[in-house]
Amino acid sequence: MRHGCLQGLMLMTALAATGATHATDTDIVTITRLSQAFSDASASGNAKALDNLLDANVVFMGEDGTLSNKRDIVGGAAPPPQGVSNTLVQSDFHVALHGNVAVTSFTDNAIFVTYGQTAHDSFRSTEVWLKEHDSWKMISSQTVEVPVEPSQVHLPAGELGQYVGVYQLAAGHIMRIERQADGLVIIGRDNKPLPLLAETRDVMFKKGLPRVRFVFERDAKGRITGLDVRRAGHDVQHFARS
Repeated sequence: MRHGCLQGLMLMTALAATGATHATDTDIVTITRLSQAFSDASASGNAKALDNLLDANVVFMGEDGTLSNKRDIVGGAAPPPQGVSNTLVQSDFHVALHGNVAVTSFTDNAIFVTYGQTAHDSFRSTEVWLKEHDSWKMISSQTVEVPVEPSQVHLPAGELGQYVGVYQLAAGHIMRIERQADGLVIIGRDNKPLPLLAETRDVMFKKGLPRVRFVFERDAKGRITGLDVRRAGHDVQHFARS
């Protein structure tokens, strides 16, 4: 939904011009207002507002890694269809002023309503704004989606023992999965047991690490033979069961 990319050369060029215009506390109020206005325009597909807020050479990187320029953003803006509405409300807003350049960071809290059904999401963003001729324009932005832990399912107690064992990546590099109380814990090289929670059968995660999954493998007889550690959907490491 939002986009952005922090371009070092563009920022250094802007910083070099700080002698011409000096930002003030009033500018912080202005930047706060303009940033929320951009979120509003993004959510509503207001092409005219986006055109007014963006510098001609703005560079964006969206939460999906897509790079966009002003033409892409303004040309692709359109109001949502009837029965659909999007809202972006900022929180945790901070501004750092560097002469006539302002760098912001904040959370965009999204609400998507689609034919009576409501969904929520959150995005962390940074923006760079440049003041020229007494007018602030956005020159860069970068957005990432805030990862959220999946809902936990409770596997039957009789199945938990299937996962208990030692899993080895290489000699001397192992993980252990053990029963503890009514659940499972995973113990790594630091020897600290951490709760291992199930998202579904054979797919688990550690509390506090929503981007990482432990995906268990089974043989033809249904016995667990190993696990893959995946980060953000990518296979990172394979551990064979000892």
